[in-house]
Formats: sequence, C-alpha cells, structure tokens
Amino acid sequence: MPTQPNDDEPRLTAWEARTDLPLTGLAVLFLAAYAWQVLDAGATPWAHSLLEVVLWIIWAVFAGEYLVRLVLAERKGRFVWRHLFDLLAVALPMVRQLRALRLITVFKVLNRRLGADLRGRIGVYVAGTTALVVFCSALAVLDAERTSPDANITTFGDAVWWTMTTISTVGYGDRYPVTTEGRLVAVSLMVGGIALLGVVTGVIASWFVEKMTGVEQNVEEATRVEMEALRAEIRELRASVTPEPGAPRPPDRSPGR
Repeated sequence: MPTQPNDDEPRLTAWEARTDLPLTGLAVLFLAAYAWQVLDAGATPWAHSLLEVVLWIIWAVFAGEYLVRLVLAERKGRFVWRHLFDLLAVALPMVRQLRALRLITVFKVLNRRLGADLRGRIGVYVAGTTALVVFCSALAVLDAERTSPDANITTFGDAVWWTMTTISTVGYGDRYPVTTEGRLVAVSLMVGGIALLGVVTGVIASWFVEKMTGVEQNVEEATRVEMEALRAEIRELRASVTPEPGAPRPPDRSPGR
C-alpha cells in the first residue's frame, strides 16, 4: 500500500517527493532485468553476470535511499517501526538463498507509485496491483524453484498457474514450492492474496451500495414528483368546488322553496 505520509517530517517528505520518480524508474528497470534473467534460460554466462551486476547495483541504490531516509528522519525509532517492511526488503536479499525477495523492494516502490497515481480509482488500482503481484510472484517462485531436483514448478507457465491458484486461495496442490525461498514467496503471496481479495470484495460491495443508493434516490425523487402533482390536483379540485370568499352563493333549489 502507499507509504504513510510524514506530515511532521518536512525534510523526509521533501526527499521522498524528489526521489519518487527516479526510484520508480529504477524499479521498472530492475523488474525488466530480473524478468530477462529468469525467463531467458539460454542466456550466455556473460549476459547473466551483467544482469546480476545491474540488479545488485539497483538494490544497493534502494538500500542507500533507505539509509538516507533514516538519517533525515527526526524520530528514527518511529521511522524504523513505520518502515519495518522497507528494512526487511533491504536486509533479506543479503542472504544468497533469499535473493528473489529483492522483488519485495521493487513491488513496494511500484505499488507506492500506483497508489499515488490511481488514488480514488480503486478498481484500476486493484487490477494493477493484482497483475503486479502475479507477475512478481511467478518470477520469484520460478527463480527459487527450478534448480531444485524435487521441483515441480519448472516453467513460467507453471509459476503463473501456481500463483493464480494460490492468490485466489483455491490451491489445487498440483504445483507447490519445495524450497525454503519458494515457500517464503508462497507465504507472502497468501497474505497478499487475502488482502487483495478483501479489497476486491470491498470494491464490489461499494459498487452495489452506490447503485442501490442511486436507485433509492431515483425512487424517492419520482415519488416526490408524483406527490407534488397529486397535491396540485387536489388543490385544483378544492378550488373548483369551494366558492371564493365574497362570491354570491348559488340559489337554494330544494323542494318547498
């Protein structure tokens, strides 16, 4: 989700505003390089090494940006607590076996940008976030699993299928991670899937409430117009049968008079 605003941290807020677009560009570049590295199984060792260097350089920039924000923060303890996810995203990829978790940093940066650009358009935001989660998770689990001798997720198609069944909480069980890193990706995806399903359910419920509110307002408006027309007719009928004050009364034509 979008980063919490730092209204009482002017220096930190100014820094985040200045670095938002550059970090977003680096995140897109990181995702493209990582996808190339994972999907192009036939890449030469030289190309693979070059992509690895690019990935680590960009990750180092993210790590440095986090340290700069920590230095700029006036209340550092609160900053670390509020941005604990950022710290984990920067620290975990230092472990070689958890290198695919570098995508957490990329996802956070891109998700922050999506939230800033699409705030108020929840449906578009949810669709974009879901697509980003599916793509990143499929890449991460494929990178973690395919070199394991016991792996059953060995192609990008398998990874996408596993991601879709996991994020939707269906879980057929025909594809599943067997490595520690793959299972960590699965846990992250499960938590994210539950959160996304909650948001989607909320969006659908909000849409139904909005539509029903519109119908009720239309019915109330139509009823009000009909009541006004009925009152007008009643006033006309009363005026036609009730003589105006001072008007001569009609002669009494009853028998015997």
